[in-house]
Amino acid sequence: MKNMKLTRLSLLFAILIGTGLISAQKKNLKEPVFRSVTADVNLVKGDMKTAWRECIGAGRANEGLRADWQEQLRKTKKDCGFKYIRMHGLLHDDMGVYFEDKAGNPIYNWQYIDQLYDFLLSIDVKPFVELSFMPKALASSDKTCFWWKGNVTPPKSHEKWYDFIKALTQHFTERYGENEVKTWYFEVWNEPNLKYFFAGSMEDYFKLYDYTAKAVKSVSAAYRVGGPATAGNGWIPEMIDYCQKSNCPIDFVSTHDYAVTKGLVDDNGFTQRFMIQNTKAITKNVIGSYNKIKKSTMPNLELHYTEWSTSPSSEDNVHDAYHSAAFILDKLKGTEDYANSMSYWVFTDIFEEMGPRATPFHGGFGLLNYQSIKKPAYFSYQFLNQLGNTELQNKDTASWVCKSANGNIQALIWDFTLSRQGDSISNQKYYIRDLPSKEKGILKYQLANVAEGKYALKVTKVGYKSNDAYTTYLQMGRPAQLTKKQVQTINEINSGAPFINDIVEVKSDKKFSYQLPLNENDVYFINLVKL
Repeated sequence: MKNMKLTRLSLLFAILIGTGLISAQKKNLKEPVFRSVTADVNLVKGDMKTAWRECIGAGRANEGLRADWQEQLRKTKKDCGFKYIRMHGLLHDDMGVYFEDKAGNPIYNWQYIDQLYDFLLSIDVKPFVELSFMPKALASSDKTCFWWKGNVTPPKSHEKWYDFIKALTQHFTERYGENEVKTWYFEVWNEPNLKYFFAGSMEDYFKLYDYTAKAVKSVSAAYRVGGPATAGNGWIPEMIDYCQKSNCPIDFVSTHDYAVTKGLVDDNGFTQRFMIQNTKAITKNVIGSYNKIKKSTMPNLELHYTEWSTSPSSEDNVHDAYHSAAFILDKLKGTEDYANSMSYWVFTDIFEEMGPRATPFHGGFGLLNYQSIKKPAYFSYQFLNQLGNTELQNKDTASWVCKSANGNIQALIWDFTLSRQGDSISNQKYYIRDLPSKEKGILKYQLANVAEGKYALKVTKVGYKSNDAYTTYLQMGRPAQLTKKQVQTINEINSGAPFINDIVEVKSDKKFSYQLPLNENDVYFINLVKL
């Protein structure tokens, strides 16, 4: 019986080789390695968790006034379903929000903010309001960050700052209504634990937070305010302790995390980055932050990661690489029970912290590049958004299997492998190259208790040369600029269309089974559509 089983497995392996689904690296056939993902349609785990959908990042508020930025967000909202968006610089001078007359009296102007927020709400995206940076007329010094010179100093007058934030919050209430604004989040500043972003101490930040939170709450106690929006999971116990002892309002904790070993700031693009060689990077820190809150005097505070990604540099080619798709799914799966939101940084390469970039694929943070080409990372969120609302029980930790009320069944399955080992070569030098993936074996997907009948089977893949725009760009010779024809070609090759589109029949045994070759960092979206 054992020999018969081996014979059948060897035969299957030979068939897969013969059909081109996998290749034989050796002439002597070995028993293939199977990875099984199984689910029973009648065994429900619960509602699909959607912390990934809650929020997405963007560069700065003024970029949101651009037509191409707005068109890309409209596209991303449609495909990925993000509910909130967070960005820097809402209070920066290029938004024209704060001036003073000769006597030092404040002059407020909300016109640009209104244009931006009106657009967001028109496409059903809510603001995750980051209150930063300091308007020049209200700043205590001239220290700035980024190419666009966001002022990072505390206010020259906390009383004027309080009045300014209160007036802004009142304006939001008058324009959009309290019922709407109380669904928003107000986050105080960005990464104040880094001198690059805040020219003050932790105590200075707590003072700024205190004035800001009380200004927001003075308009409506129902409005949600929080922080400290720190880099690297910092100041969480200290923040909670301060608010508890000083009776300062706080509704949520926010912080950031990236999966690199060196540096939290990249202001010139020259810093070499190295991926943390630990598959639990980010995941373990999110769990750690969650546990800090649970052990605190305010254990019910929400936890929001308002920035996270592979790397904190907008010139790191890991963002463009196919490896990022599986990385994203791995982190979202590992943190779904702990964070209320995981806001990927960011949705678009229209992002100017170091100024406009000169090439179409430069390692930008975005899910989309300048030309609206979908990177592999984009498809991770598009696939997630296509999963049904009901998750099925499934012991495989690198997958979701879900069903919809209409009888459709979806699976999102991936392999996450750290392909760059050690710190001998940086991300910028590694991920810029052509990187063929290695074979991992055969994926065996099985379902029980599937309703009898015919289904359309649609399988979409992301991986090496599959919805892998950057590798297509490499094969074009990495042109410094893309013609319209080249953009069209890249989009056609990496359209996200299913590479398997068949009709299958589930018979009276109510079982469905399918096998696919699996390589490192492959992502499969398998959709069974009831006909």
